[in-house]
Amino acid sequence: MKNFDNNNHSVFKLNFHLILVINYRREVLDEKISNRLKEIYINIAKTYNISLQTWNHDVDHVHILFTAHPNSEISKFINAYKSASSRLIKKEFPSIKKFLWKEAFWSKSFLLLTTGGAPTEVLKQYIETQGEDCEKNAYSI
Repeated sequence: MKNFDNNNHSVFKLNFHLILVINYRREVLDEKISNRLKEIYINIAKTYNISLQTWNHDVDHVHILFTAHPNSEISKFINAYKSASSRLIKKEFPSIKKFLWKEAFWSKSFLLLTTGGAPTEVLKQYIETQGEDCEKNAYSI
């Protein structure tokens, strides 16, 4: 099947859009820090069966498009990434600490969106109409 991932028992395509924000939207991201955050992301993602597709940043947040497997523990991955990247960035770029609020790098919250192809209303209508043909063709006993 084209453009699908698979493992021993399933075929899937799970795309996600993740937005992580610097705590209190402090404007601390530049190209160098963003690239290091991306490297850390790629290293940790392997453990969780997650693959980076696209990465970009602004001065106070990052946008990440990634794919995952059905067994990926996404919330655990995000927490592991935020924890490790915060620690490493503050260690490797110590001057950043003076711009952070109480040295917290990431906001506690994040935005995670699925990026499925069909609009929700189309899927809802499809599901609601399932079985209608069976009812028309059912035999009376």
